[in-house]
Amino acid sequence: MFGRRKKDKEHYEQGYKEYETQAKEYLHDKGKAEGLLNQAIAKATTKKGALDDVWERLQLLFEAFRSWIKGDYRSIPTRSIITIIATILYFVNPIDLIPDFIVGLGLVDDAAVIAFAMKQINNDLDSFKEWKEKQQNTINA
Repeated sequence: MFGRRKKDKEHYEQGYKEYETQAKEYLHDKGKAEGLLNQAIAKATTKKGALDDVWERLQLLFEAFRSWIKGDYRSIPTRSIITIIATILYFVNPIDLIPDFIVGLGLVDDAAVIAFAMKQINNDLDSFKEWKEKQQNTINA
Protein backbone atom coordinates (compact mmCIF):
# COMPACT_ATOMS: atom_id res chain seq x y z
CA MET A 1 0.00 0.00 0.00
CA PHE A 2 2.76 2.46 0.95
CA GLY A 3 4.65 1.71 -2.27
CA ARG A 4 1.51 2.45 -4.29
CA ARG A 5 1.00 5.81 -2.55
CA LYS A 6 4.61 6.75 -3.21
CA LYS A 7 4.22 5.79 -6.87
CA ASP A 8 0.97 7.79 -7.13
CA LYS A 9 2.66 10.81 -5.54
CA GLU A 10 5.52 10.60 -8.04
CA HIS A 11 3.03 10.16 -10.89
CA TYR A 12 1.00 13.25 -9.98
CA GLU A 13 4.08 15.27 -9.09
CA GLN A 14 5.47 14.56 -12.55
CA GLY A 15 2.05 15.35 -14.04
CA TYR A 16 2.15 19.02 -13.11
CA LYS A 17 5.90 19.63 -13.00
CA GLU A 18 5.86 20.22 -16.74
CA TYR A 19 3.54 23.17 -16.13
CA GLU A 20 5.94 24.97 -13.78
CA THR A 21 7.93 26.49 -16.64
CA GLN A 22 4.72 27.77 -18.22
CA ALA A 23 3.56 29.05 -14.82
CA LYS A 24 6.47 31.47 -14.60
CA GLU A 25 5.13 33.27 -17.68
CA TYR A 26 2.02 34.23 -15.70
CA LEU A 27 3.97 35.87 -12.87
CA HIS A 28 4.51 39.05 -14.85
CA ASP A 29 1.36 39.09 -16.98
CA LYS A 30 -1.60 39.83 -14.74
CA GLY A 31 -4.05 39.87 -17.66
CA LYS A 32 -2.96 36.41 -18.71
CA ALA A 33 -3.15 35.24 -15.08
CA GLU A 34 -6.68 36.65 -14.71
CA GLY A 35 -7.76 34.88 -17.92
CA LEU A 36 -6.36 31.59 -16.63
CA LEU A 37 -8.13 32.01 -13.31
CA ASN A 38 -11.46 32.75 -15.01
CA GLN A 39 -11.03 29.68 -17.20
CA ALA A 40 -10.36 27.52 -14.12
CA ILE A 41 -13.34 28.91 -12.21
CA ALA A 42 -15.62 28.22 -15.18
CA LYS A 43 -14.38 24.64 -15.49
CA ALA A 44 -14.59 24.03 -11.74
CA THR A 45 -18.15 25.35 -11.62
CA THR A 46 -19.28 22.93 -14.32
CA LYS A 47 -17.45 20.00 -12.68
CA LYS A 48 -18.25 20.75 -9.04
CA GLY A 49 -19.68 17.32 -8.22
CA ALA A 50 -16.53 15.57 -9.39
CA LEU A 51 -14.42 17.91 -7.27
CA ASP A 52 -16.34 17.56 -3.98
CA ASP A 53 -13.30 16.27 -2.10
CA VAL A 54 -11.22 19.34 -2.93
CA TRP A 55 -13.92 21.95 -3.61
CA GLU A 56 -13.52 24.12 -0.50
CA ARG A 57 -9.72 24.26 -0.73
CA LEU A 58 -9.90 24.81 -4.48
CA GLN A 59 -12.07 27.87 -3.91
CA LEU A 60 -9.55 29.14 -1.35
CA LEU A 61 -6.75 28.57 -3.86
CA PHE A 62 -8.69 30.58 -6.47
CA GLU A 63 -9.32 33.39 -3.97
CA ALA A 64 -5.65 33.51 -2.97
CA PHE A 65 -4.61 33.66 -6.61
CA ARG A 66 -7.13 36.40 -7.40
CA SER A 67 -5.96 38.45 -4.40
CA TRP A 68 -2.36 38.01 -5.53
CA ILE A 69 -3.23 39.06 -9.10
CA LYS A 70 -4.98 42.21 -7.83
CA GLY A 71 -2.04 43.01 -5.57
CA ASP A 72 -4.18 42.81 -2.43
CA TYR A 73 -2.22 39.91 -0.95
CA ARG A 74 1.53 39.65 -1.48
CA SER A 75 2.54 37.59 1.56
CA ILE A 76 2.49 34.35 -0.39
CA PRO A 77 5.90 33.09 -1.55
CA THR A 78 6.63 33.14 -5.28
CA ARG A 79 7.22 29.38 -5.16
CA SER A 80 3.65 28.87 -3.91
CA ILE A 81 2.23 31.15 -6.61
CA ILE A 82 4.10 29.08 -9.21
CA THR A 83 2.60 25.94 -7.68
CA ILE A 84 -0.88 27.49 -7.80
CA ILE A 85 -0.47 28.55 -11.44
CA ALA A 86 0.99 25.17 -12.47
CA THR A 87 -1.92 23.42 -10.76
CA ILE A 88 -4.47 25.63 -12.50
CA LEU A 89 -2.74 25.11 -15.85
CA TYR A 90 -2.91 21.36 -15.32
CA PHE A 91 -6.55 21.61 -14.27
CA VAL A 92 -7.71 23.61 -17.29
CA ASN A 93 -5.82 21.42 -19.77
CA PRO A 94 -8.37 18.90 -21.12
CA ILE A 95 -5.61 16.51 -22.22
CA ASP A 96 -3.51 15.50 -19.24
CA LEU A 97 -2.69 12.17 -17.57
CA ILE A 98 -6.34 11.11 -17.86
CA PRO A 99 -8.17 13.20 -20.50
CA ASP A 100 -11.22 15.03 -19.14
CA PHE A 101 -13.53 13.57 -21.77
CA ILE A 102 -13.22 10.08 -20.26
CA VAL A 103 -16.46 9.95 -18.30
CA GLY A 104 -16.01 9.02 -14.66
CA LEU A 105 -12.23 9.21 -14.72
CA GLY A 106 -11.36 12.45 -16.48
CA LEU A 107 -11.24 14.60 -13.37
CA VAL A 108 -9.72 11.98 -11.08
CA ASP A 109 -6.19 13.02 -11.95
CA ASP A 110 -7.13 16.71 -11.76
CA ALA A 111 -8.50 16.22 -8.23
CA ALA A 112 -5.40 14.24 -7.26
CA VAL A 113 -3.03 16.90 -8.62
CA ILE A 114 -5.05 19.61 -6.85
CA ALA A 115 -4.92 17.66 -3.57
CA PHE A 116 -1.18 17.09 -3.98
CA ALA A 117 -0.55 20.79 -4.67
CA MET A 118 -2.72 21.78 -1.71
CA LYS A 119 -0.50 19.73 0.58
CA GLN A 120 2.55 21.55 -0.79
CA ILE A 121 1.12 25.01 -0.11
CA ASN A 122 -1.21 24.21 2.79
CA ASN A 123 0.46 26.61 5.25
CA ASP A 124 0.39 29.44 2.72
CA LEU A 125 -3.31 28.87 2.03
CA ASP A 126 -4.00 28.84 5.76
CA SER A 127 -2.11 32.14 6.12
CA PHE A 128 -4.17 33.60 3.29
CA LYS A 129 -7.38 32.40 4.92
CA GLU A 130 -6.40 34.10 8.20
CA TRP A 131 -5.56 37.32 6.32
CA LYS A 132 -8.87 37.18 4.47
CA GLU A 133 -10.81 36.70 7.71
CA LYS A 134 -8.99 39.66 9.29
CA GLN A 135 -9.88 41.78 6.24
CA GLN A 136 -13.54 40.81 6.56
CA ASN A 137 -13.55 41.51 10.31
CA THR A 138 -12.04 44.95 9.68
CA ILE A 139 -14.75 45.74 7.12
CA ASN A 140 -17.52 44.48 9.44
CA ALA A 141 -16.22 46.38 12.49
